[in-house]
Amino acid sequence: MNIDEVIKRINELAKKNKSPEGLTEDELKEREELRNIYRASVLGNLKSQMDNIRIQEVDGSVHKLPHRDQ
Repeated sequence: MNIDEVIKRINELAKKNKSPEGLTEDELKEREELRNIYRASVLGNLKSQMDNIRIQEVDGSVHKLPHRDQ
């Protein structure tokens, strides 16, 4: 399932959750799994972007952004 399909399904479940019928237990579990997939995708993309940042100093030298642990 690609990220666009994940987002589409999350939105479908959100709409159903707002309706009077609400979500079933299985749908609540599915929603949580899809949210985790989405979060992992966003964090992966952010990490990739951060890994590709380069800093150019005044003297013209270029180096990678230092790695920071949480």
